[in-house]
Amino acid sequence: MEQKRDREPLELLMTISSDVASALDLRTVLQRLMLAALKHVGGQRGSIVVLDDHGRPLDATIVHGERLLEHSTEQLRQPLERGLAGWVIRNKKPALIPDTSKDERWLRRVDDAPDRSGAKSAICVPLMARSQVIGVLTLVNPAPSAFDEGHLKLAQALADQASVAVLNARLYTESQRTARVMTALAEGAAAINASLDLPQVWRRILSQAMQALQVETVALALLEPAIDLSRGPEPELVFHAADGQNAGSIVGRRLSASSGLAGQVLAEGRGLIVQDAQRDRRFTSADNFVGIRIRALAVAPILSEGKPIGVLEAINPVSKSFDEDATLVLIGLGSLAGTTIQNARVMEEVRRTQRLYRELFEESIDPILITDWEGRVREVNREALALAGYDSPQLRTLSIDQLHDVNWHRTGLNFETLRQQERCTYESVLFRQDGSTVPIEVNARRVQFEGGEALQWTLRDISARRELMALRDDMTTMIYHDLRSPLGNIVSSLDMLGGMLPPDRTMQSILEIAQGSAARIQRMLSSLLDISRLEAGQRIADQKPVDPLALIAEAVRDVQPTLQSRRQKLEQQIPLVLPLIWVDVDMIHRVLVNLLENAVKFTPQGSHIELGAEVEGVFVRLWVSDNGPGIAAADRDRIFEKFSRLRPKDKASGLGIGLAFCKLAVDSHGGELRLESEVGKGSTFWFTVPVARQKSTNLRLERRTGGLRMTE
Repeated sequence: MEQKRDREPLELLMTISSDVASALDLRTVLQRLMLAALKHVGGQRGSIVVLDDHGRPLDATIVHGERLLEHSTEQLRQPLERGLAGWVIRNKKPALIPDTSKDERWLRRVDDAPDRSGAKSAICVPLMARSQVIGVLTLVNPAPSAFDEGHLKLAQALADQASVAVLNARLYTESQRTARVMTALAEGAAAINASLDLPQVWRRILSQAMQALQVETVALALLEPAIDLSRGPEPELVFHAADGQNAGSIVGRRLSASSGLAGQVLAEGRGLIVQDAQRDRRFTSADNFVGIRIRALAVAPILSEGKPIGVLEAINPVSKSFDEDATLVLIGLGSLAGTTIQNARVMEEVRRTQRLYRELFEESIDPILITDWEGRVREVNREALALAGYDSPQLRTLSIDQLHDVNWHRTGLNFETLRQQERCTYESVLFRQDGSTVPIEVNARRVQFEGGEALQWTLRDISARRELMALRDDMTTMIYHDLRSPLGNIVSSLDMLGGMLPPDRTMQSILEIAQGSAARIQRMLSSLLDISRLEAGQRIADQKPVDPLALIAEAVRDVQPTLQSRRQKLEQQIPLVLPLIWVDVDMIHRVLVNLLENAVKFTPQGSHIELGAEVEGVFVRLWVSDNGPGIAAADRDRIFEKFSRLRPKDKASGLGIGLAFCKLAVDSHGGELRLESEVGKGSTFWFTVPVARQKSTNLRLERRTGGLRMTE
C-alpha cells in the first residue's frame, strides 16, 4: 500500500510531464499545466505567468473555473511588482497563504472585500530553470485554509517537472515570434522598396503595417516646417497618408511636433504602445482623430540616418490588444520607411530638377547643346537648331568640334579643364549647315543630365556686337586720321604764336591754356591709335633708356594748371636717384598724365594727391594716390575695359579710354598695372616698368609735336 501511495504521485508527475512536453506552443503548454494543477492540487482559479530573460511578463494563462480569461501583459504588471507572485519571483521560493485577508503579500482587489468573495487561500510557486525564475504558478481556493503543506509540495513538484517544458516552449515561441517579425519586415522591405514614387511609397508602408499588425487604421505623418510662424519656429507633424476605417479624417491634419504620444516618440526616438487609451494618462486629446474611437494605439518613429523624420501609427488591433511583436514590427517598418521616404524625396527632387532644367532648356532664348564627354551631341534646343540651320537628327550625328572651332586651350584636351573647373568662356565661329559662319561666344560647363554628367554648350550669336566693335574701331581710326593733321597745325600755330606775342602775363596764360588743351586732345588721339595697335598685337617699336625723374617732372608740368585751378596740392615721394627705364617715352608719359588727371578729376577741390616712385627689383614702381570716393570691388576689373566708364554722382565720366590705354601700354612694356581702393577713402593706381640694361647719363627729354622724345 505504501509503495502504491509513493508510486501514484510519481505516475501523476510523469503523466503531466509527458502531457506538457508533447506540445511546443507556449499557450498550449501553459493551459495543460494550469488545468492539471487545478485538477490535482485543487483550487477554483489560477494563473501561470511566463517571464522573459529580463523578468518581464511574456505570456500568461488565467483560468477561472472552466473558463480561460482574456488578458494583456500590462494587466499582469501590478501582481508581479507588488503582489504574491512578485514576492515569490524575488525570493525564488514558494509561498502558502491560508488566509489572504491576513497576509500583506496578497494584492487586494475590489473582489476581495468581505461582502463579496472575501478571504481565500492561495499557493504560489516559482518555475525554475537554469537557476532562473522563468515563471510563476498561482492557485486560489475560495475557502480559507483550503491548502496545506502537502498541496504546496505537490504544486512545487508540478512546477519543477514542467519548468523545462515551459522554457522550451518559451524559446520556441520566441523563435517563432522572431521569425514572424523578420518575415514581416522582409516582406515589408520588398514591398516598400518596390517604388520610389512618394505617394505610392506611403501607400505601401501603410499596407504592410496594416497587414503585419492586423489593425483597423494606420496613419503616417512627417515633420514639416510650420506654416504659422507666429506660433514659433517649431516644426509640425503633417499626416500625409492613412488607410483603414475613417482614414479620410486623418489626412491633412497638422499638429505640433511636441504634442501627444507622437511628440513623445519623436523626442525619445523609440516606439510605445498604449493598450487602453481611455485609461492611460499619456493619451491626450492631441492623439484623437475625428470619427475614430481609439481603444489601443501603437506609435513608432520613422527614422532616417538615425534621426526621426515622422511617425507611424497603428490604431485598434483586431485582437483587442497589441502583442509584444507589435512594437518590433512597427519600429522595423518605421526604419524601412524612413530610408525609402528619403530616397523617394531625393528622387522626386531629381525629377523636379530635371523637369525644370528641361523646361528652361527648351524655353531658353540662347542656343544650347548637350554633349557627352566625347563631344557627341545628345540634346539640342530650338534656338540651336535655328542658329546652326540643321534639323535635330542631323545635329545628333555631329560632334561639337564639327560645329565650331573649339578653343582647346580653354577647354583642355579631352575637356580635362572642364572636368576640373566646371566652366569656361571663349569666342569662336559656328559652322552653319549652308556653309556660312556665325561669330559666337561659347559658354561651356559641366552639368548633371539624365542621371549622369554631361557638357552644356551655350552659343551666343555676337554678330551684332562684332559689327558694333568694327564700326567703333573704324570711327576711332577715322577720328584719329581726320583730326591729327588739323590738330598738328593748331599746335604748331600756337607754338609760333607764343614766340610772336609780347611778354604779357594775361596773353601768355591764355596761350598756355590753349596749348594744354591741344596737348590733351593729342594725347587722347594717340591713346586711341595705340589701343588699336596694341590690341592688334603690334609690338612697341620705340623703346629707349629714359630718365624716370625727367619723365615724372614733365608729366607734373602738364597737369600743373589743372591742379592750380582746383586748388589741389601734389605731394611727391620721389627718390633723388632712380635707374633709367626701358620704355616708349611718349607712351609712358601719357600713362602718367592719364593717372594724374584721373586723380585730379575725382579728388575734392582743395585736397591733395600723392605721386611716388621706388625701385622694385628689375622694375621701377610708380604710383598715384588720391582721397576721392574710391572704387567698389565689383568695378575694379571693369574700369580697365575699353569705353567702360563709371558714373559717380556729379562727376565727369570721360570717354572711357584712358585707363584702357594705360593697361595695354604697361602690359606691352612687360610691366603690371594694379588698383588698390577702398570706397569712401580713395584709390591708388600703381604700375611697373622695366629698368634699362644699358645706362647713359647724356639723355634728356625734349618736347616735340605730338609728344616727347629723347635726345643725346
